[in-house]
Formats: sequence, structure tokens, C-alpha cells
Amino acid sequence: MVRSFRRGALAAVVALTLAPLAACAAGNNAQTGKVQPDSQSAAVGDILVQNAFVLTQPGGPATVSARVFNDGTADQTLQAVQLAGGISAQLSAADGGSTITVPAHGTVLLGGKGNPAAVINSGVESLRDGDVQNAVFNFSSTGAVALPVNVTPAAGFFEPYGPSSLPTTATPLPSETPTAGSTATPTGTATPTGTATPTGTATPTGTATATS
Repeated sequence: MVRSFRRGALAAVVALTLAPLAACAAGNNAQTGKVQPDSQSAAVGDILVQNAFVLTQPGGPATVSARVFNDGTADQTLQAVQLAGGISAQLSAADGGSTITVPAHGTVLLGGKGNPAAVINSGVESLRDGDVQNAVFNFSSTGAVALPVNVTPAAGFFEPYGPSSLPTTATPLPSETPTAGSTATPTGTATPTGTATPTGTATPTGTATATS
């Protein structure tokens, strides 16, 4: 009985010793384990911005992904997202409008299918993966909320929130396209309904002849 008790106690000590090591391993390779990596967060007034990243893709636009919380009793709108160097994101709501509303006691996720988006179209060439950018989120009531954000490729865990998640709009085709060698002609040519001609030719009723 005593031997069994000692054996169980030793197993418990070993398990407690390995637990912190397992936790460290998960933290060092969080993305591989599909655990969202730690990121900076900032709170001003009723607004909290956390899990903010700049997500890039080769040869295309970049997006800003973040989770925004509003702990106030009134809705607020996100008016701008700016990065260092004068880089600004173009904001669009989930319905395609230009106003992103963060509801009172609610939250909004930037990036991902069906969510509002903050797209960076110009200045993308200055964004280098692995860098840290100073970002400023401007809100209607709270004002500016500044925090550093990591620049990372939109791959792996981040892929569903990156530029590839943006909706695409098909370009409408013209109803009729002229082909080479063809000349556009009007659908109809106005022509006179008829040509005016004299109804008859005046001729003498008879011919005068000499009588003998």
C-alpha cells in the first residue's frame, strides 16, 4: 500500500514539472498550434482596440485587422485608420457603406468574410513583413487610439482576415461589342416615303392640220 502511494505521488510530481514546459512550447509556436499570437492593445475612454495586425500579400493591397470593443452607452463610428508615413486605410462597412459603427456595449471585427474592412491600397510597398507600425484608430467620440501593430503576411492563421477575404466585383460586359472590320451603322436610314413625280404630261388635245 505504501509503495503504491509513493508511486502515485511521484507520477503527480512529474506531471506538474512537465506542465510549464508544455505551456512554454505552445507559446513559442503559437501559430503552428493555431493559437492567436499575442499582440498589443490600447484603451482610451470606452474604446478598446486589440489584436491589431497589418496583413500583407505579394503584389496586392494590405488590410488592417483588429478587434474593437465599445464599452460605452452610445454607438461610435470608426472614422479613420492611419499608419506611419501618411498611409491611410480605406474603410468600408460590411454592407459596402463607408461608415463602420461600433455599437454600444458591442464589438466589431475588422477583416474577414462578411466583416467591415480597412484596406491599404497606396503605400503598400513601404510595408515590410516583420516590422512594427504605429497605427492610429480615430473614433467619433473617443478620438484617437494609438498602438503599435505587427506587419505580417496574410497566411496560415491570418489568411481568412487578409486581402484575399475582400469581396470581388465582376466587371460588367457591354451588351454589344464591335468586331474588327465592322463599321457601326445606324439601325435605320431615313428615306423619303416617295418621289414626287408629275401626275401627267400636258399634251395638246389635237394637232392642227392644213385644209384644202
